[in-house]
Amino acid sequence: MSSDRVSLVIFDCDGVLIDSEIISARILIDLLAERGVHVDLDYVQRNFLGRSFPKVAEEIRTSLNYRLPEDFEALYRSNLLAAFETELRTVAGIEAVLADLGVASCVATSSSPPRAKRSLELAGLSGFFRDRLFTASEVANGKPAPDLFFHAAERMGANPANTLVIEDSLPGLKAARAAGMQVLHFTGAGHMLNRASSLPDELADVPAFDKWGDFYDMAPLLKRAG
Repeated sequence: MSSDRVSLVIFDCDGVLIDSEIISARILIDLLAERGVHVDLDYVQRNFLGRSFPKVAEEIRTSLNYRLPEDFEALYRSNLLAAFETELRTVAGIEAVLADLGVASCVATSSSPPRAKRSLELAGLSGFFRDRLFTASEVANGKPAPDLFFHAAERMGANPANTLVIEDSLPGLKAARAAGMQVLHFTGAGHMLNRASSLPDELADVPAFDKWGDFYDMAPLLKRAG
């Protein structure tokens, strides 16, 4: 990674800034089980992680042969936000990284705008990003297409080649690579604990780390001077 030419860091939200994926997986698994559709955390991680809800619904329809009822998304989001109110935490160490970051930053996420905004508020991270929050609802194609990352870089006035993306999901890693951006794979959130993280050959060279305390060892030039 060439941190000497990075002028923008794009953070994914769920599983990178906030330890939310384990909560959302539990809510989705339980709601599907109530309807006779049984999946486990490994299945959710392989097939749903990092994707927008329409993509998840499509996967459920095609691979599990189940069409979600019209009210399912609203119920899922309502239950999820209710759980977030009491359970949501940041990923350990992220506050210190954001406080010391010496270049511009933003968030680009597949989550809905209300969920992403409320998540950052609950986690106490809104002040680090303010209005620099971009969601898949703003582009034609979500991850693994590069559209969202191109959109975020354009809005931030950054060259994609000078942008670093930090992602936990395969679709997000693919999107960053397709955008021609540098990318790091974060594997330290709750949904990744004690689980093997295997990537396809085309992403085998992506550096990975599982503790935010290691970030500036990997990218020392991104740390604010002094």
